[in-house]
Amino acid sequence: MSCGNPHATPCSEVLDRLFVFIDSELDSASEQQIRQHLAECGPCLAQSEIERWLKSRVAKSCACAPVDDDVRVRVVQRFTSWRVTYRIETDPPG
Repeated sequence: MSCGNPHATPCSEVLDRLFVFIDSELDSASEQQIRQHLAECGPCLAQSEIERWLKSRVAKSCACAPVDDDVRVRVVQRFTSWRVTYRIETDPPG
């Protein structure tokens, strides 16, 4: 996924770090880089909004029971796998 415009931080890097960004687990410089990129790149901003929405739905659904770390890791791996598959299938050949 890319808007086709050059950015200081590549779309692939931003998309790979969205979960960490959404969870506010980046240092301030990295967070600012991603914020700047999202302000410039509509497709990445849209993806971040989808991932925020999805995260909120999962949190709401799981609010009543704690989740083991291994379950959490498997869920994140599946989302990451889906995102990589989706990106490969939707990105134009380059």
